[in-house]
Amino acid sequence: MAIRVQCALCAEPFQVPDDQAGKTVACPKCGCDVPAVDYSASGSPIYRHAPRTKEFTLTTGDGAAIEAISSHIETHLGAIDGVFHELLSDLVHIDVHHVAPADERPFHTLITSGMSDLPMTVPEGAEAFRFAELLIHLPPEWPLTQEAFQDEANYWPVRWLKTLARLPHEYNTWLGYGHTVPNGDPPQPFARNTELCCCLIFPPLEVPDEFGTLEVDADKQIHFYGLTPLYREEMDFKLAHGMDALIERFEEHDISGVLDLQRRNVCKDE
Repeated sequence: MAIRVQCALCAEPFQVPDDQAGKTVACPKCGCDVPAVDYSASGSPIYRHAPRTKEFTLTTGDGAAIEAISSHIETHLGAIDGVFHELLSDLVHIDVHHVAPADERPFHTLITSGMSDLPMTVPEGAEAFRFAELLIHLPPEWPLTQEAFQDEANYWPVRWLKTLARLPHEYNTWLGYGHTVPNGDPPQPFARNTELCCCLIFPPLEVPDEFGTLEVDADKQIHFYGLTPLYREEMDFKLAHGMDALIERFEEHDISGVLDLQRRNVCKDE
């Protein structure tokens, strides 16, 4: 498999082997250094990461940052009912905060802290989006006990929050609006009871607008993104037609921001 690359200086298109993904290669026409990034049919970059080369780096959480994020959560979403702590943390310490269902928000909300302890490696011009945290909404009947988590069908949303929160720091990359991350290549369902197999990074739904960003100081603004699980056909549609086209499909079928394991696939004929 090859990666299609285009030189930013002379516009020369060329191909490189997929094992060069994420590396810098020389343009065969002008010699300019070009990042080996593939592009979808809609023109969006596709980042493929080689196996991780960073060594395990034990770290602890930033107490001040955790307190700031906790306060932000409780100000806009409600009291934190509990926290799923990490015992051993690599690169960044990822905790997952739980806000229980309430009358005004009848669903569970899980929010990370720790992803924003380090800046992500963003492209030029996106420096304002170096810091991020993630969240997901789960239906009120979703079991969130340690015993229930022994079953991957119950645990995978927590696993994916932690996995994606650490990913930018493992591979010197970033996550932002419209990015999709599949569960393997080819994508596999997250659990035995669903065909959802990919995560879309999307502005958080079902929350007040004020929750979307947290101003820590003049140099650090944390952006909160929601995880929207997708079907394979939805991911492929987004790569082919772009984010706006997928949003139109979601709006047409009134897709909720709360996870529904059996929701309609908006890009597949019933």
